[in-house]
Amino acid sequence: MSDQVKIQVMRSQLGRARGMGSAKSGTHHWWAERVTAIALIPLVIWFVFAVIHLAGQPQAAVQHWVAHPVNTVLLLALVAMTFHHMQLGLQVVMEDYIHAQQWQAIAILLNKAIALFLGLLCAVSILRMAFTA
Repeated sequence: MSDQVKIQVMRSQLGRARGMGSAKSGTHHWWAERVTAIALIPLVIWFVFAVIHLAGQPQAAVQHWVAHPVNTVLLLALVAMTFHHMQLGLQVVMEDYIHAQQWQAIAILLNKAIALFLGLLCAVSILRMAFTA
């Protein structure tokens, strides 16, 4: 028994990390979060000023305001950026805190579906107001 040769493999940290996935896989997600956040800054400022301006106005005045093409497009951009940014942020939380792969996948799919549904609901509402004014 003592005649058996023990082979010990010496591997570096890099050697152990190889094949574990690319370190660049999260850059697109990271950039998408930053771009939506930056896009939301002027959109939210514009929206807050618009809400202050429209406070106390009758519904017809608000519909007329929404029917203006620039306002319609900016409202749709606000909705799209808000729900996309929300979905991206919640996805990161789910990836960090849900450890079971199948539950993580289900949660992320539900997150995307709910964000898409709510975004479409808002977009349809905006478009209805814009085209019925």
